[in-house]
Amino acid sequence: MQNKKDLIRGYALFLIGLFIASMGVAFSTKAGLGTSPVASVPYSVSLVSRLLTFGGWLNLLSVIQIITQVAVLKCKCNYVEIAVQTVLAFVYGYLTNLSIWLIRGITVSGYPMQFVFMLLGCVILALGIWVQLKGGVAMLPGEAMNRAISKVTGRRYENIKILFDILYIALSAVICLVFLGKLQGVREGSIIAAFAVGSIIKVYNKLFDKLTERKGEH
Repeated sequence: MQNKKDLIRGYALFLIGLFIASMGVAFSTKAGLGTSPVASVPYSVSLVSRLLTFGGWLNLLSVIQIITQVAVLKCKCNYVEIAVQTVLAFVYGYLTNLSIWLIRGITVSGYPMQFVFMLLGCVILALGIWVQLKGGVAMLPGEAMNRAISKVTGRRYENIKILFDILYIALSAVICLVFLGKLQGVREGSIIAAFAVGSIIKVYNKLFDKLTERKGEH
């Protein structure tokens, strides 16, 4: 059981990670080379159906991811964390809007600059997710679902994330091609992010482990 100090530290880290991740999404959006993998499905569905907004479909996906966690973890499920995730899923949407507003004055012109912004988005998003993991108190539904599956299967979290990111992109592509006849919201940036973000998290983990080992030697 975490004491009060550890709990405050954990949630502070999580909120910092949440904001960093939202900045990563903002940079990816600014690049214009495709949305992040986890956002690609609700975005594609929003282009096909006006029943809900993009944010509404994103919230629906979060609900599905939460239900998946409960089904996977069963009796080991932390229902307090599930409740927190539900609230934070909405907070994340507002933070993403804020992040997009903060970089609104930046102009991205030409493919090379788009590509750089897309890569920056991946690096920042991966850092945000990594910081959330280090907080150890809560995660957004999509990442928490990946973590739950990782715990149950014994496979590395980063590899589970890459797998689901690829599935999101494939599903988005099918939705766009079947209903719109063209790819929209899913481009090379989405595919690169699917492989890059999980791999960058591995790099952050290795760097952190090295720094921790060096501190232990002194």
